[in-house]
Amino acid sequence: MCKSWCYWGRFMAWNTDSGPGETSTDWWDRIVLQVWDDSQWLRNFCMRKGTLMELCDLLSPALKRQNTRMRAVLTVEKRVAIALWKLATPDSYWSVGNQFGVGKSTVGAAVIQVANAIKDLLISRVVTLGNVQVIVDGFAAMGFPNCGGVIYGTHIPILSPEHQATEYINRKGYFSMLLQALVDHKGRFTNINVGWLGKERDARVFRNSGLFQKLEEGTFFPDQKITIGDVEMPIVILGDPAYPLMPWFMKPYTGSLDSSQDLFNYMLSKCRMVVECAFGRLKVRWRSLLTRIDLSQANIPIVIAACCACHNICESKGETFMAGWEVEANRLATDYMQPDTRAVRRVQQGAVRTGEALKMSFVTGKATV
Repeated sequence: MCKSWCYWGRFMAWNTDSGPGETSTDWWDRIVLQVWDDSQWLRNFCMRKGTLMELCDLLSPALKRQNTRMRAVLTVEKRVAIALWKLATPDSYWSVGNQFGVGKSTVGAAVIQVANAIKDLLISRVVTLGNVQVIVDGFAAMGFPNCGGVIYGTHIPILSPEHQATEYINRKGYFSMLLQALVDHKGRFTNINVGWLGKERDARVFRNSGLFQKLEEGTFFPDQKITIGDVEMPIVILGDPAYPLMPWFMKPYTGSLDSSQDLFNYMLSKCRMVVECAFGRLKVRWRSLLTRIDLSQANIPIVIAACCACHNICESKGETFMAGWEVEANRLATDYMQPDTRAVRRVQQGAVRTGEALKMSFVTGKATV
């Protein structure tokens, strides 16, 4: 019996396309590669054939070296396709292997090999800051001046780890790893920090990250300041109340708000929605991130990071985001609501002054100078 309803639907469609007697190897070689159009590639691999083949070319130097380790030598294209299929669906290793004509252990090996190849060859190229001025201009168009990104954390459900299991239980009571990411105005990841235990707080993860250190040292963004009122404001990032307020980090006011504070929060919230949307699109595309990743603790962060890189590739290539994916993702996500965050009360005086100046500039309509 099949492992999921969506797999059964695909299986019936494939039999219709390929005719009786076709093996899974025939299906890949003669149907998928030769017959499928871009909509079919997109539906099942989350990217068009051309994009997937470009990805294969980029990963080929790493994957070709691993051919001798495979029990049955697979082409780079087939190995990447197997990995993306597994990442994009809740299907079991068994069902994916059955469709591609390989064993479930080969599917697992393909996922790890492709994820490692992405880590070694692509992460630094596609998960990167890029053109800072374009990002600043993008957030300015949303209403927030001199903003270089929005940060947030999301929990990825995992199976109970063999070691330190209780450390991975988050505030909602399930095992998870934390992914913390900075995104640009288009929802592309520009910095990721993944692998932290589920029980950790966003603020602690951030304070112990390389990103925090670079922001503190002033080396992450160019030294580009604007004057708001009587305050010089550097390029800032935005986040929710769980994070520390810093001269380069703005977060919402909490408690009883006056109208100017409410307006400030509204302007900041418009930008924060970008990162929430990015995480949503990440998990809807790569639905394996919603199904308790069945990998070792060492490999889970690599696979999550690979999904982030593939998200950026899809977004940059303008790959269509299919509404049908969301239905299944919502079903899978019902048991994994995100843990609540807590406001961090301590603030730095310089950051408070920047926030106050920004607040008044929004009221007066003079947000940028």
